[in-house]
Amino acid sequence: MLGLVDAVAARLADPGTAPSVLQTHRQHLAYGPPGIALLHIERAANGLGPWQHAHDWLAAASHGSLTSGPDSHPFYGVPAFAHALACAADHLPGSYQRALDSMDRQIEIDVRRRLDAAHRRIDAGCLPLLAEFDAIRGLTGYGAHLLRRRKPGSPTVRAVLDYCVRLTEPIRHSGEDLPGWWTATGPSGSPDERFHGGHANTGMAHGIGGVLALLALAARKGTAIDGQHGALRTILTWLDRWQEETGRGSTWPYWITRSELRTGRRAGSKLRRPSWCYGTGGLARAQQLAALATGDTERQITAENVLAAALTDPDQLGATTDHGLCHGFAGLTHIAVRTAEDAHPSTVGRLRAAIPGLLTAICPVDDDLERAATALVSGTGAGPGLLDGVAGTALALLAADTAAPPQSAWDSCLLIA
Repeated sequence: MLGLVDAVAARLADPGTAPSVLQTHRQHLAYGPPGIALLHIERAANGLGPWQHAHDWLAAASHGSLTSGPDSHPFYGVPAFAHALACAADHLPGSYQRALDSMDRQIEIDVRRRLDAAHRRIDAGCLPLLAEFDAIRGLTGYGAHLLRRRKPGSPTVRAVLDYCVRLTEPIRHSGEDLPGWWTATGPSGSPDERFHGGHANTGMAHGIGGVLALLALAARKGTAIDGQHGALRTILTWLDRWQEETGRGSTWPYWITRSELRTGRRAGSKLRRPSWCYGTGGLARAQQLAALATGDTERQITAENVLAAALTDPDQLGATTDHGLCHGFAGLTHIAVRTAEDAHPSTVGRLRAAIPGLLTAICPVDDDLERAATALVSGTGAGPGLLDGVAGTALALLAADTAAPPQSAWDSCLLIA
C-alpha cells in the first residue's frame, strides 16, 4: 500500500492544484489544507517525503487571518490549524513554536469561556447542545487537543475532564431524569420532528462515545480527577444497556430517542455501518481504551472481539460504502490497526486478520497503483481532505503499512489514541 500512498501524496503535493479547497475550506481540518498537511507531515516524519510539501499546505492554510473565539472549534480555525502545526513542530525543533505558543494562549481562553458557559447551563438545569461537548465542535475535541499539547495534568485539561464528569450526571428535565448528555435536538444539532423530545447520541464524533474515549485516554496518561472512574462506569453502563446482539456479534445504536428511553426498548433494529463517527468501530475502540484505563480485562477482550466480529461481518461491511476515515473503510482499517496495538493476546490475531480484507476494499490487490491513486483523488467525489477524502484514506493506509503508531500523532483528533 505504500506505493499507493506515494502516488496519492504526489497528486496532493501542490496546494495550487486544489483552488476550491483553498477558497471554501482553508481553515477546516476535516476538508481543507490543515488535514491535507497531515498526510505530508506524517510522510516526512517517517522519512518518506519532503517537509516542504507539509510547509506549503500549512502556509496555504494560514494565508489570511485564522478564526478564533466562538466561531472556531477543534476542526475549524485556530484549533484546527494548531493541531496540524503541532504535528509538524514535534519533528522540527524550534519551528513554528512562536505561532503555537500564541495559538495555545488563544485556545486556553476559548476553552475557559466554553467551560464557563457549560457550567452555567448545567446549573440552570438546561440540556446541552451537541456542539457543547462533542469531538468535532465541542469540549471533547478541545480536550483531545489539550491532552496532546499540554502536560496531561495541566489545570485546563483537568477542568475539561471535570466538565466531562459533570456531563455524565443525570439531569432533571420536563419531569424526567435524563442522561446529562441528552440533547433536545436531532443528531444534526437542529430541531427535528423525527426526534420529538430529543435524543442521546452514542457516537464518537458527536456523542458520548467521544467523552468516554477522552476520559479513558486521560486516565491512561496518568491524569486522575475525582469522579473520573465513576463517569467511565456511567457511560459504559449506558452502552451495556443498549447493546444489541446480531448473531454475529454486538452492535450499538447511533442514538436513543425519548420514546425508546421511556419504554427501555429500541423501536427498530437495523444493521448499520460500523464506522468511526457512529457505530461499533469507534465505540469498540473507546470501550477498549476505557477497559485498559480501569484494568477491566474482561471488558477489554469483549470490546476487541466485538470489533473483530464487525470487521468481518458481511452485512455490516456491506453497509459501508466509501473509503473515508469518518464512516468508511479507511476509518475501520485505522481503528483495527490501533486496537490491535493494544489488544489482549487472545484477540490480537483476529483483529490483525481482518485488516487485509479492509485494505482490499479500498484498493484491490491487482489494481494498478496509478489508476487507483487517480480514482481515490478524483473519482469518489469526496475531495482531498482528512475525514471523508483521500488524505485521510492515505494516512490510514500508511499506518497499516508501517505497522507502527503514527509518528506525528495526527490521529489524536479522532480520540482513538
